[in-house]
Amino acid sequence: MANVVVLGAGLGGTLMAYELKDHLKDGDQITVIGQGRTYHFVPSNPWVAVNWRKREQIEIDLAPVFARKGIEFITCGAKKVVPAENRVELEDGRSVPYDYLVIATGPELAFDEIEGLGPEAHTQSICHVDHAGKAEQVFEAFVKNPGPIVVGAVQGASCFGPAYEFAFILDTELRRRKIRDRVPMTFVTPEPYIGHLGLDGVGDTKSLLESELRNRHIKWITNARVTKIESGKAFVEEVNEDASVKAKHELPFGYSMMLPAFRGVSAVRGVEGLVNPRGFVLADKMQRNPAFQNVFSIGVCVAIPPVGKTPLAVGVPKTGFMIESMVTATALNIAALTRGQAATHEPTWNAVCLADFGDGGVAFVAQPQIPPRNVNWSAQGKWVHFAKIAFEKFFLMKLRSGVSEPFYEKFVLDALGIHKLRA
Repeated sequence: MANVVVLGAGLGGTLMAYELKDHLKDGDQITVIGQGRTYHFVPSNPWVAVNWRKREQIEIDLAPVFARKGIEFITCGAKKVVPAENRVELEDGRSVPYDYLVIATGPELAFDEIEGLGPEAHTQSICHVDHAGKAEQVFEAFVKNPGPIVVGAVQGASCFGPAYEFAFILDTELRRRKIRDRVPMTFVTPEPYIGHLGLDGVGDTKSLLESELRNRHIKWITNARVTKIESGKAFVEEVNEDASVKAKHELPFGYSMMLPAFRGVSAVRGVEGLVNPRGFVLADKMQRNPAFQNVFSIGVCVAIPPVGKTPLAVGVPKTGFMIESMVTATALNIAALTRGQAATHEPTWNAVCLADFGDGGVAFVAQPQIPPRNVNWSAQGKWVHFAKIAFEKFFLMKLRSGVSEPFYEKFVLDALGIHKLRA
């Protein structure tokens, strides 16, 4: 009998537990370690931040779902992974042993790396539903006395799609409230060009997103290094290709949402052989750690090198479809190992994304996500907005039911109408 522990109960960890249940033998034990019992659908956080969704609409109590599937669920959180001893120390002092470990923690949000950044200081975030809820409260106060908005991501960030989404969603909501003319907006990003997305672009994302920013009267600063944030003011250095300072900007704001850089969580950070200096988990082509062969990792916590050299640190995003492929490959590999077979399954690392802009959006397909690619496609239209709404409902319904089928592949590619792109 195999004892498999999944560390993390977000998108990757939850789907990981579901798929392991389908592939492991009867009698094998699956344990999920999370922080709290509630899952929230992260792609809907921008909607929560402008009151287009209530948090309870995008949350799921995982405890009864896991119980129905016979999956043990520990909700006190992990203190430290000890791979040399095949165990996870919990925050409550207990220790959970494992035969196989899947790390699916997601990232730690590095607000502390820039003075004044984050919900506890002067800017908002949509990385967590708690942050999105606070962002909504601050936004409601802002619209009573509107002024400039600064939105975007700081150097080291690796998830740029939500920053673009939120800028355009803010624009849409401000126009609905008929106060857009009173709100100058600036988009700030470390990307070397608009639409880079940490992927060196996908299809025509550069032109599509630049055009969208122009049409919505949103100025932008690329190659932007945020040095500090004060109450109502962002200090930004615009750099040259050699990272030397080209210009300095002091951007006043009445409201600001800036995505932070990510790093590995404290439970794994600093474990020699397990993680890189930033705390992201090292993995081979089978999602397996080279030093500890019974440890796998999936999702945002995985160490992936940048797609190319940029003046400022620009990380690679881990999209839902990409994570899903990691989950499936890992479940099959662990199942094979429990049967005395070799781990041979590799994830596709394809990216299929719907980026909502409130009244439109951009969809893109990158197969594989890291270039060079076999498929490199993007398109825009109002249909993207409605497709994302439909996907949210579909995904939450399936997650509540405990079904492990590949949601992104079945739904998103069908929504795009590009069946021929299936691998």
